[in-house]
Amino acid sequence: MDDRMTPVPTPAPPRTGGVGAFLAKATGVLVLLVLAGLLAAWGVQRYIAQRLSPDPTTLASASLEGLREQNRLSAFAARFVAVTTSRQTALGFSTEKTLIMPGMVRYEVDLAKLTQRDVAWDANRGVLSVRLPAVEVDGPQVDLNAVREYGTGGVLTTFTDAEKRLDQANRRAGQAELIRQAREPAMIRLARDATRRAVERSFAMPLRAAGVDATVAVRFADEPMPNDERWDVSRSLEEVLANRR
Repeated sequence: MDDRMTPVPTPAPPRTGGVGAFLAKATGVLVLLVLAGLLAAWGVQRYIAQRLSPDPTTLASASLEGLREQNRLSAFAARFVAVTTSRQTALGFSTEKTLIMPGMVRYEVDLAKLTQRDVAWDANRGVLSVRLPAVEVDGPQVDLNAVREYGTGGVLTTFTDAEKRLDQANRRAGQAELIRQAREPAMIRLARDATRRAVERSFAMPLRAAGVDATVAVRFADEPMPNDERWDVSRSLEEVLANRR
């Protein structure tokens, strides 16, 4: 009998390295997938936000083009009456004639002169500033059916062309008087206010429809500015859109 002892083989330790590496790799891949998903969600959210939150400058630019297509805007008109009297004297005789001339005058703004430099957006205050060309007086359009003439007649109107000259003088004076009345400061102020409201609506309605809380401030190029107020110095649409190109 052999007294030498036979060594008992030691069992090999379990193979755990392969499983651990697999789990580590799987965890890394999972983290990468989560990060990729978050980045994709952020990108989609940003895209939707940009689509659902229109840029005020883009809306204002579209409104500006819509106004320019109208060419001329007439938001106010007024009717005036001119009363003029002309006299002619010759050869010791005199005659006179009085003309009553009603006429309609329209107040217009040439929107073709409006450019992107005249529109500025102040994002901090939420104010869209618009500077319009000066109001122009168009007319007068004389109501010929309502014209009335009164005269003294006499020798001069019978034997000379005094009546013709009186009519010409009265018509010229009547048209000049209608224009003078139309250009009174009070009438220009009314025309500006009516035009201002119309233009403010044209810019404000698209902004409100898009959910943009903004105030539209309209001024005229020749309108005097109060001492305690200054024109908005924010960037114009031309500057904003040029930077995007």
